[in-house]
Amino acid sequence: MRKVANYLLSYKFLIMLLFFLIFIQSISQLFLPTLMGDIVDNGVVKGDIAYIWKIGFVMLAVAAVGVFMSILISHFASKVAMGVGRKIREDIFTNVSDFSLHEFDTIGTASLITRTTNDVTQVQQATIMVLRMFLMAPFMLIGGLIMALSKDAKLSLVILIAIPFIALAILIILKRGYPLFQGVQKRLDRLNLVFRENLTGIRVIRSFAKGKEERARLKEANTDLTDISIKVNKLMAFTMPLMMLLMNVTVVFIIWFGGIRIDNGSMQIGDLMAFIQYVMLIMFALMMASMMFVVLPRATVSANRIREVLEMERLKLKQGDKRIDNGQGVLEFDHVTFYYPGADEPALEHIQFTAKQGEITAVIGGTGSGKTTLVQLIPRFFELTAGTIRLNGVDITETSLPQLREKIGFVPQKSLLFSGSINDNIRFGKQDATTEEIIHAATIAQANDFIEHLPEGYETMIEQGGANLSGGQKQRLSIVRALVRQPDIYIFDDSFSALDYKTDSKLRAALQAETKQSIVMVVAQRVSSVMHADQIIVLDKGKMVGIGTHEELVENNKVYQEIVASQLGEGEIA
Repeated sequence: MRKVANYLLSYKFLIMLLFFLIFIQSISQLFLPTLMGDIVDNGVVKGDIAYIWKIGFVMLAVAAVGVFMSILISHFASKVAMGVGRKIREDIFTNVSDFSLHEFDTIGTASLITRTTNDVTQVQQATIMVLRMFLMAPFMLIGGLIMALSKDAKLSLVILIAIPFIALAILIILKRGYPLFQGVQKRLDRLNLVFRENLTGIRVIRSFAKGKEERARLKEANTDLTDISIKVNKLMAFTMPLMMLLMNVTVVFIIWFGGIRIDNGSMQIGDLMAFIQYVMLIMFALMMASMMFVVLPRATVSANRIREVLEMERLKLKQGDKRIDNGQGVLEFDHVTFYYPGADEPALEHIQFTAKQGEITAVIGGTGSGKTTLVQLIPRFFELTAGTIRLNGVDITETSLPQLREKIGFVPQKSLLFSGSINDNIRFGKQDATTEEIIHAATIAQANDFIEHLPEGYETMIEQGGANLSGGQKQRLSIVRALVRQPDIYIFDDSFSALDYKTDSKLRAALQAETKQSIVMVVAQRVSSVMHADQIIVLDKGKMVGIGTHEELVENNKVYQEIVASQLGEGEIA
């Protein structure tokens, strides 16, 4: 919760104003029982109707002040809580945007969504309750005790005896509640994960007829959350009756002993009525505190989960301020080695090659050989373990990440499109791209024809995840997005797999003419996609086992020969 308290500091003036308003409201509420006792003793008992009306109007005025203060308190407390929630969400988003892929995997997408939504909401609700109720509780408790002591000090001993029992009940609830609330948030993460997997993988689930199994998995996650939520609600349901029982028992004893003191002439009826009202205010303050101790454990769990994201021990990416010269057009891998965090074996080991401007460098190898990992090191999605990558003679760790990534047009394995129009998605690569540039890039990527046949052309809206487009169409739009950027390096990570051979061939021919001023890196599974590359890098279990043209590798590289033999006939190999 300390992290949340830091966010509250930016609202310190509003919180000081809330303190003042709560103080005024507390004074008005504490003044009402005294006025009521005065009406009874000096108005009702003496039959003075005029005095009853006079004090009654004063009571109405005092109550109106309390109501007005309550409205202002609710307004400003909500303003602070919503502002804190907004700032936390902004900071989470900013922090997560800079996460490495490993850090994303460490927490998990489903958990990050829950932390940004549900956990922040829990903190907001707790903040409102703290500002509205918890701040008022001390005023009401201390003020009520002072006023009760002023009415009858001896009778106040009953309150002092009752308070330890209430405090013990609160401590027991707190001890029981914290682990339960931890369990609720973890099970909420699990339910969110299962929901997300079912929604994003609905086609796979249906194609394998696994609907029944997935419903069972969802039911299990849902039942786990339901069971622990019921335990939490039972605890909360037990809290209020327990507090009411303690309060009513206290009032019974006060009426009993108060009646004895009235018989002895040590106390007036009005004072006893006022005393009972003060006891009720004291108990109400303790009840507010007990409710906070029910809410705070869950908010504390949520705050800790938020803190884990904001203070995650992250890999600090080294950045310099060197400028990368645009003229040379050379990418060098110099004895590059990379281990995934926590891995015993390297994903890549001693990779060394040079890719030049105007040339196509292809990377091929079996599944798990490290092809995607290799190209993801160029935009520094991961940090090297050893070795150096240089672009135009500059170590990529000695330049800033924005400058480095501005020079890269990256097309990932899985085509990802954003909600919005086709134009919006293409301009994601270059915000100020002209219509002519967009059409030109789409023509190169063999996408212009299908776009123009859509109902609204380039203004056609794309559904979430590109659900209204085919795999090949999504892949071509991803390529357009990279082309319109006109970068120094193009990285195509198995980006032609969803295309038919005819479209693939046309696209590659158009690309070859378009990318003569750039370095082109192509990761592919199909030999037919790389056989015309200027150089082909062959990977096997993270090691570079060959480099050369298709003809050279067919002649002298065993791994490449096996890949070729598995995909092409003898005529095609020749």
